[in-house]
Amino acid sequence: MGSSPVYDLERDGAHDVESGYVSGSSSQADIPKIYFTKPHLAFLNRQLQNLEPQDILQWCITTLPSLFQETAFGLTGLTTLDMLSKMKVPRPQTVNLLFFNTLHHFPATLSLIDGIRERYPHVNLHVYKPAGSDTAEEFARQHGERLWETNDELYDWLAKVEPAQRAYRELQVGAVLTGRRRSQGGKRGDIDVIEVDEAGLVKVNPFANWSFEQVQEYIKANNVPYNELLDRGYKSVGDWHSTKPVQAGEDERAGRWQGQQKTECGIHNPRSKFAQFLKEQEMKKQQEALHEALESGLEIES
Repeated sequence: MGSSPVYDLERDGAHDVESGYVSGSSSQADIPKIYFTKPHLAFLNRQLQNLEPQDILQWCITTLPSLFQETAFGLTGLTTLDMLSKMKVPRPQTVNLLFFNTLHHFPATLSLIDGIRERYPHVNLHVYKPAGSDTAEEFARQHGERLWETNDELYDWLAKVEPAQRAYRELQVGAVLTGRRRSQGGKRGDIDVIEVDEAGLVKVNPFANWSFEQVQEYIKANNVPYNELLDRGYKSVGDWHSTKPVQAGEDERAGRWQGQQKTECGIHNPRSKFAQFLKEQEMKKQQEALHEALESGLEIES
């Protein structure tokens, strides 16, 4: 006589079905995906709001799978990296870094990366560049000179947003740590500690409550390597063509995109905004192609 069905289920580790529960170690392939509901997200933000960044980071490591840190090696990103390095996180749960090399960073930013690798040798750094370009010269040949002036949204898509989305897809990123703080103003003035974007990516802002002075004090107290541009009046460093030093009394991001109604580079804007933009770009191309075809046809007839 064969084994009983119940025994076979237990032997296969599927006894969770009999109990009505499913665990991560279950053999069941169709475990339901669990997402944050709005009430749950609001509850978590209330709880994490009053914690220090180290406690929030610890919560992230133990709670969020496929966790990465996005950074352009600003002061907050460096503080995050240093705090994580001191948590004695088990190797499989080490938080890897994501750096989006737009090909237009300051030389000082790129040289800092070597110092970071030396200081934190156990951290994996994933670098993503614009598709099909390895240098600024190649980017210009492919998309035109000074694209950030002729088509700013297209530049953001090509240099930052598309590489970010490619990284999320290829690395199967489930959650990211950012360096955004409310004290930076603009759209960041009222950010929560935890956010979820339209595609379900969890974004955590562990330093939402900290000021520039607090971050700067941590960097100095812990002798963390930082961008030398900070000593030359820069407080927020992005691409060389859209970043300037700030004056005394100005917001720390006042040196970014001066003269423009813009406070974000695109990575932290809604994905639907760029989906609509790409749709409009495609329609524009089709209209231009049609116009050229009509013009060509008229020339042949004449």
